[in-house]
Amino acid sequence: MLYHIYETQRSLMEPFTDFAQAAAKLFSNPMSPFSESPLAQRMSAGYELLYRLGKDYEKPAFEIHSVDVDGVGVAVHERIEMDKPFCELRRFKRFSDDTATLTKLKAQPVVLIVAPLSGHYATLLRDTVRTMLKDHKVYITDWKNARLVPLADGEFHLDDYVNYVQEFIRHLQGIYGNCHVISVCQPTVPVLAAVSLMASRGETTPLTMTMMGGPIDARKSPTSVNNLATNRSFEWFENNVIYRVPENFPGAGRRVYPGFLQYTGFVAMNPDRHASSHYDYFKDLIKGDDASAEAHRKFYDEYNAVLDMDADYYLETIQTVFQDYKLVHGTWDVRSPDGKIERVRPQDITTTALFTVEGELDDISGSGQTEAAHDLCSGIVRKEQRHLEAKGAGHYGIFSGRRWREVVYPQVRAFILEHEKPQAKIAAPVTETPDDNPPKRIAAAATTKAVAPVPKATAKPIAKPVATAAVKTPVKAASKTPTKPTAKAPAAVATRWVAPAPAATTSEPTGAAAPADVGVATPAKTTVTAAASARTRRNAARKA
Repeated sequence: MLYHIYETQRSLMEPFTDFAQAAAKLFSNPMSPFSESPLAQRMSAGYELLYRLGKDYEKPAFEIHSVDVDGVGVAVHERIEMDKPFCELRRFKRFSDDTATLTKLKAQPVVLIVAPLSGHYATLLRDTVRTMLKDHKVYITDWKNARLVPLADGEFHLDDYVNYVQEFIRHLQGIYGNCHVISVCQPTVPVLAAVSLMASRGETTPLTMTMMGGPIDARKSPTSVNNLATNRSFEWFENNVIYRVPENFPGAGRRVYPGFLQYTGFVAMNPDRHASSHYDYFKDLIKGDDASAEAHRKFYDEYNAVLDMDADYYLETIQTVFQDYKLVHGTWDVRSPDGKIERVRPQDITTTALFTVEGELDDISGSGQTEAAHDLCSGIVRKEQRHLEAKGAGHYGIFSGRRWREVVYPQVRAFILEHEKPQAKIAAPVTETPDDNPPKRIAAAATTKAVAPVPKATAKPIAKPVATAAVKTPVKAASKTPTKPTAKAPAAVATRWVAPAPAATTSEPTGAAAPADVGVATPAKTTVTAAASARTRRNAARKA
């Protein structure tokens, strides 16, 4: 019911926020006569502040169109690589017409950034992505707003989050051979679970895991976030913060933890700081400090944009991570997509290097919570483990801003480069088909398709008797009167018959086109015709 009341209030306020925006422009536009009044600047600033306090903040865009790579401008194209019901895997593909730069870009490491699903959109990591793009091929998880996901797409659990991460890792491994994984805040726990499960099954695990400011062990240095989760029961969260999506959204009826409640919690953690920030914004508008005012807008456009989380995922995260500590106690079981229950065992990870990062002033994930991953991953040798505490950095400072770019990122980049291995792109069915040589790839595919269907043809009832007759007939004819046409026929049959052997190793799809029936029958037809010609000549000789 609370969600419906909020949406009603927002709808009623919308005309007033639009009026405030129009009034702010009316008093600030130099072409307007109202801008000449003595209090015009103050009136414009007041209306602008009212507009920003009352507006509805939509999902922001990444807006990363280019990056600088060693002094060369590189264009960036953002695209959706995979589209899941609750998440999109986005790729930031880089382009350059400079040969040396292009060669460098192709050889750089592949990084999967797992963004948090904890209230804000993945665009909160915009600075992280932009910085990483200078030296890496970057992919990021972009989680969807649960109120936009129809009920027909099913529920979303913490297990599904873990399974999504595994699927994304396998996808990148299938393209590049392997990848590196960076998780920021909340996803450190499901990412560790995903890699642990892959290791337990004997799968190839990522080359490195970089975990930043996450609650691996929430018992250490508890913060206000941890205390809220531990001081309230599971039933309290289920009864007080879970509501159904109103009818005016695609996900109508879905149980969610609404974004507006999460935003209220964010602001309640530091109300004085936010109040001061908005007052400073008001003064900047009066002074005409456009740069400071624009910086305020950019920050709060991101900070105020929140999404709904599926109720099952949220409640299971509270219970698993903050109340029962299942990861550190070794009691966490995850259900795979095929329904199999598997125990999360971080100690099974042996081939993935581990780097943890914490902020000295982090008030969300306390000191030692992320570093606890090293004790859990006992199978990783000590020389492959590293920890960094960023001095003077808060929670956001370890992945955004000056300290991220100058202190944290250089060490993350060095760690990834230290463990990078040559990339081996996996070509689909045919080997050695480089992406930059389309003609060769097409020719190889055509050759494979011409040969591969032959075994399929031999399995057909019609082709098999004809081929057998083709082999036997020339032998009988040759024993009496060896002729030139008959001698060539077995060679033709042998050539076609041997060819299918390598085709079996090309892994061509079983649905390949099958003009092979004609290809197999042709030598038999030639042989039978030659044999008939031989018999005709012998009969003519006898009559003579």
